[in-house]
Amino acid sequence: MVEKNRERAKGLAEAPPHYFGHRERLRDRFREAGTDALSDYELLELLLFRAQPRRDMKPIAKALLEKFGSFAEVISAPEKRLAEVEGIGEASITDLKIVQAAASRLLRGQVKKRPALSSWSAVLDYCRTAQAFADREQFRVLFLDKRNQLIADELQQVGTIDHTPVYPREVVKRGLELSATAMILVHNHPSGDPTPSRADIQMTQQIISVASPLGISVHDHIIVGKDGHASLKGLKLI
Repeated sequence: MVEKNRERAKGLAEAPPHYFGHRERLRDRFREAGTDALSDYELLELLLFRAQPRRDMKPIAKALLEKFGSFAEVISAPEKRLAEVEGIGEASITDLKIVQAAASRLLRGQVKKRPALSSWSAVLDYCRTAQAFADREQFRVLFLDKRNQLIADELQQVGTIDHTPVYPREVVKRGLELSATAMILVHNHPSGDPTPSRADIQMTQQIISVASPLGISVHDHIIVGKDGHASLKGLKLI
């Protein structure tokens, strides 16, 4: 009897954790039906399995979503804030940031392939992925050639939660160095609301006034946030 109990205990000890079968089922669903078959937390689980193969990642994935709101907001969250979630270590943070970088590079590739003005949805997708969920304001410029194709995408300034210093002459100087004939200005509102402020409008007009005499057009100024985007041109503010 004692021997039987020992054998039974040994079998239980060697049994794989319950979540191993769950992982395989998730992988099968992903392979067969793609990402649409998975919820945000399940997609996060699949990603986090790689960094922590011997841990149940479902509670951690759900904790990440509870803290940040969505898959996009999780992978875009600052590393220090990700580390605040119990169970998230350096390896997991690195994997999340690799996914964010891959998504951004993929969308930037789509922007580079075609004239920006003929693939406006790709431009907007890229801008939102690049900085909509950042915790500080970032000002970037897409420099375009005479065919409106992307020459360079440069992050010009990083500021505070509600302000980024922008120097119009420096922006235009960089455009001249790149032989750009047009620019698209982009910045984010960490508050989530992309509505342009009076300062946003004034800064845009200042850049236009410096760039225009030098043969550089400002096609638009796009403001992105968690709640969407705003186009100063679309709002007839420039």
